[in-house]
Amino acid sequence: MSNRVEPVVLAKRARKRFSRPWASLTAIVIALLWTTPTFGLLLSSFRPEEEIKTTGWWTFFSQPNFTIENYNEVLYGSGSSGRLAEAFINSLVITIPSVLFPIAFAALAAYALSWVEFKGRDWLFVGIFALQVVPLQMALVPLLSFFSQGVDVGGFTLMPAWDLEGEWKFVQVWFAHTAFGLPLSVFLLHNFMSELPGSVIESARVDGASHGAIFRKIVLPLITPALASLAIFQFLWVWNDLLVALVFASGSETSPLTARLADMAGSRGGEWQRLTAGAFVSIIIPVAVFLTLQRYFVRGLLAGGVKG
Repeated sequence: MSNRVEPVVLAKRARKRFSRPWASLTAIVIALLWTTPTFGLLLSSFRPEEEIKTTGWWTFFSQPNFTIENYNEVLYGSGSSGRLAEAFINSLVITIPSVLFPIAFAALAAYALSWVEFKGRDWLFVGIFALQVVPLQMALVPLLSFFSQGVDVGGFTLMPAWDLEGEWKFVQVWFAHTAFGLPLSVFLLHNFMSELPGSVIESARVDGASHGAIFRKIVLPLITPALASLAIFQFLWVWNDLLVALVFASGSETSPLTARLADMAGSRGGEWQRLTAGAFVSIIIPVAVFLTLQRYFVRGLLAGGVKG
């Protein structure tokens, strides 16, 4: 009983301390220091090019002057300094399947590792957990060889080369992000599912429910916070990824926002008004996703963290 009461007491003490005026003041100061550069960047994205290059963003308050020409150039302009609207669509096409696929596969695998008895289950979980330590950079070359050359063993072709061109390169990116995201996804969802009440699962089995019915009707509703928090992590990872995009999605037809912004920064590093506008175009969707799922975020982060 004391083991259960102690965390509650500690939580009440922490809540009381962080509710004091000095704690609130500290939080406000940190928030201002954190958001001031971003606010300045936002104002700069709406300022004319000449003013951005000659005066600081804070002069906007004495000489306010708005323009949307910067956004028009980066969204619909030509060359490496524009066409972000096309790259924006490419990022959505890459990110949405790259979030749904690993979460779906990981949920099924986590349920099997948590509630389905089979030989070698624990060793399989340890192996999946160990895959998290493999650096992504080490897997890029073998994976690229897998796509371009296929798999041959002793002169026998197990898997032919994919030879994907044009928009079909999206499939390679989906495959790569799914493979890289599965180990962590399985690990997190397994920790959450293993803490579900065993009596609920056993009662469903006694009533004759199959594993599929238990997973759909009982487990999925209970793991919604974990799925939401995992979706946020995976979405931000894929949306902000540059390395996988450069390797597997090269070309104007499939390049996402990160690749186009990198080109813009490299070739037009002095065009600050375009870079500021492009930065805010790229963060619209991640911010919307986080605000939409934030009520599940804390519950998902604490999944499996407290027992009893």
